[in-house]
Amino acid sequence: MARQGLKSPQESVVDTSPVESFRTPSKEELRELREQPTDPQAQQEIIDSIEEVYFSSDSFDMVQYELEKLPPDLNLLELEEYRDKLKRQQAAVSTTRREELERVTSLQTNLQLAAVICTNARRQLHSAKEGFTEASLGLLANQRRRQLLTGLLKSLRTIKTLQRTDVRLSEMLEEEDYPGAIQLCLECQKAASTFKHYNCISELNSKLQDTLEQIEEQLDVALSKTCKHFDVSHYTKVQLAYKLLGKTQTAMDQLHMHFTQAIHNTVFQVVLGYVELCAGNADTKFQKMPYKDLCTHITTDSYIPCLTDLCKALWEVMLSYHLTMQWHDEHYKEEETTPGAGNTEGSDESTVGRSYVKKKLEHGLTRIWQDVQLKVKAYLLGTDVSNFKYDDFIVVLDVISRLMQVGEEFCGSKSEVLQESIKRQSVNYFKNYHRTRLEELRMFLENETWELCPVKSNFSIAQLHEFRFMGQCRSPSVSPSRQPESTELVELCLFEQYLQGGNPFEMQIDNKEEETEDVLASNGYESDELEKSVYQDYDSDSDVPEELKQDYVDEQTGDAPVKSVSRETLRSRKRSDYNLNRANAPILTNTTLNVIRLVGKYMQMMNILKPIAFDVIHCVSQLFDYYLYAVYTFFGRNDMYESSGLGLISSRLRTTLSRIQESLIDMEAGGENAGPHASPEERKEKVPSPHLSQLVILTSSDTLYGLAERVVATESLVFLAEQFEFLQPHLDTTMPSAKKPFLQQFYSQTVSTASELRKPIYWIVAAKAIDYEQMLLLMAGVKWDIKEIMSQHNVYVDVLLKEFEKFNQRLGDVSRIVRIPLPVSNVLWEHCIRLANRTLVEGYANVKKCSNEGRALMQLDFQQFLMKLEKLTDLRPIPDKEFVETYIKAYYLTENDMEQFIKNHREYSMKQLTNLVNVCLGSHINKKARQKLLAAIDDIDRPKR
Repeated sequence: MARQGLKSPQESVVDTSPVESFRTPSKEELRELREQPTDPQAQQEIIDSIEEVYFSSDSFDMVQYELEKLPPDLNLLELEEYRDKLKRQQAAVSTTRREELERVTSLQTNLQLAAVICTNARRQLHSAKEGFTEASLGLLANQRRRQLLTGLLKSLRTIKTLQRTDVRLSEMLEEEDYPGAIQLCLECQKAASTFKHYNCISELNSKLQDTLEQIEEQLDVALSKTCKHFDVSHYTKVQLAYKLLGKTQTAMDQLHMHFTQAIHNTVFQVVLGYVELCAGNADTKFQKMPYKDLCTHITTDSYIPCLTDLCKALWEVMLSYHLTMQWHDEHYKEEETTPGAGNTEGSDESTVGRSYVKKKLEHGLTRIWQDVQLKVKAYLLGTDVSNFKYDDFIVVLDVISRLMQVGEEFCGSKSEVLQESIKRQSVNYFKNYHRTRLEELRMFLENETWELCPVKSNFSIAQLHEFRFMGQCRSPSVSPSRQPESTELVELCLFEQYLQGGNPFEMQIDNKEEETEDVLASNGYESDELEKSVYQDYDSDSDVPEELKQDYVDEQTGDAPVKSVSRETLRSRKRSDYNLNRANAPILTNTTLNVIRLVGKYMQMMNILKPIAFDVIHCVSQLFDYYLYAVYTFFGRNDMYESSGLGLISSRLRTTLSRIQESLIDMEAGGENAGPHASPEERKEKVPSPHLSQLVILTSSDTLYGLAERVVATESLVFLAEQFEFLQPHLDTTMPSAKKPFLQQFYSQTVSTASELRKPIYWIVAAKAIDYEQMLLLMAGVKWDIKEIMSQHNVYVDVLLKEFEKFNQRLGDVSRIVRIPLPVSNVLWEHCIRLANRTLVEGYANVKKCSNEGRALMQLDFQQFLMKLEKLTDLRPIPDKEFVETYIKAYYLTENDMEQFIKNHREYSMKQLTNLVNVCLGSHINKKARQKLLAAIDDIDRPKR
């Protein structure tokens, strides 16, 4: 055919229309062609637009039909539009066909599944019908037979029980099966009334009533036993027995009476046992004594064991009560959840009974705890504990603290009775204890030779026994937030911990065991004497103080004490065997370590007994105050501070020292001028000012005037202040809110001033280490009114530098004995350089005549001094460098600039300013200007007079 030779649409377009060959469909047109309508209505419209001829027969040739429809003249755009139309029609038909085919397939699958389900269901229903009918008839027959036999068996058992009732009831009472006995007795009474027409059981009723009364008496005895040793099965039997009797409320009244009696009997027997044991005889008079009087016969040695046993016994009573309440709570919950427990008959009566028991138990908590507090209070106040050793008193506090924790968990009580009684004992004890400790601290300080205590480089106060309590969380006063490692222990209450056995007061025995410390540095030689001095303690007057007193007597008599000789030997061996100059080794003394230990003991007491927390913290602050005051008195007191003009003592430090002297130091005891005489009561609260040991030499130039001792003393104070900073959060948590400003002021006004003592203490060394007077004499011999510029500096500069080199060498010698921290080294160099620079200005101020060339020579000398000095020290910038340079350059100022200079630079003395004006007279300042400038100087000086 002619149409088979047609070219492609593109070729036809090229041939027929050359102009249109350059036009291609746009992207938007192509996108529209690809997008088929998804709207069902739009698809239906497309299907409706298909010509009917397409649906005429299956043999219809669509291609031939469409080719024949082509016009003679072909247009590409029209052909493309028509082609797109056909494609849309084809897509719509395909989509519709696919959807219908999916519906048919799904319907076919569902019909097949339904047929299978119906077939299986019919088969199973048929099987169930046959099996159920036969089994049901058999079950009914067996059940009827069982009922007949059960009735027969019940009747036979009733007759048998009635015949053996007396024997069986006696056996049950011996076995303490009270519910069974009561149940049997009640059943017998009921059966006897049912079969009373039989002659064999007609006389049984009277016997059963007597037996029931006997059971009630034994039941009351059994109830009293649960007050000391609670047993779940035993108590369950007793309660069930009372429930069978209908006397649950009566049982609860009797139970509380038994608990009250158990508390009294328990404490009386415990105290009586110790009193009779200590008395050593079997005198019966103690048994007739009232409990309060009996407590006064407890001896000091037996006080703590008796208190511990007393609390153990009371714990058993309270634990029994706690378990009793727990039993009732669980029992009631079980009744509520058990099906059939809420029968309408008797349910109201049961609810009233449960409510009565619950209220009775809750009210009994406070009543029982109050009885416990009163018994323990009588025991606490029956003995004077003010002379107890520290460890013994801590045990007492710990036991009472544990008992108060028990009370808080038992009934939520704050234990006001116990707190008041233990507070009264604690305040009296602590006042005496603190007064003794301060006296011992003074004795330690007066015998301290300020040598290093060789502790390990990783030393921490947490390693000391006295601070172990901070990580154990043993006291209810400890905040769980401050003890993350012991959180689980704190959250688990005591009644849960010791539910299965044990006693919270048994752990007091472990407190007596010595724990090992590992704080001493290992140097291959640790003598018993050194170890003893490091571990000196304050808790016994017969231990360390006697040794210290002996040393003190030897020093007063002038005899060479044996201990001091061994100390020198020990020091020489330590220097050879042990490197004391490690960069990170703490600098502290034995006295510092003892103060830290004492602070730990105070904090233990405060942690256990919060009501006296403020009193304890106040005493802790006095320990630090006294140590700070002693270091200042020994090494820092000097009358030349004010005249130096260096501001060595800040106003805050001066205020702190004055406060300590007024509030803590007994000036009258030392024979010093104390102003108005203090009352005896006020002097009792004060301590005499300490005196430096005669073994400490601060006047030798070879040792840089005791620099090693000064470093140990000052840096040990700084170390002590750092430990106080570490303890501040713990102290803050125990301090009452109303008293926290005192703690904050103590830290801001006292603890933070410890490092400020470096300036006045090391200034004394700096003032004596360099011969500044010699430099002034050498400067006075220099001629400054020269006429030519010099290229060589003066000799006094070399002399001064040699002094600094000698100082640096001695500083190195001292550093081999004791580590000199960088802040200390910086303070020493700063003081020496500052004093040297001020001496230079003073020397320049003594010059009578000076030319411009002389001023240039001064600058040359100073630059030479700075250049050499910077090689000796790393301290930057050089202190008071501008102080010297500004004074030298002031010589060149004009009259007006000089007047302004005088007003702005008040750091120079009147002599230095006056000399500056006089030297300038004749060179560039006339006499009139001189008078004016001198008048300006006088105006500045007038307010100071």
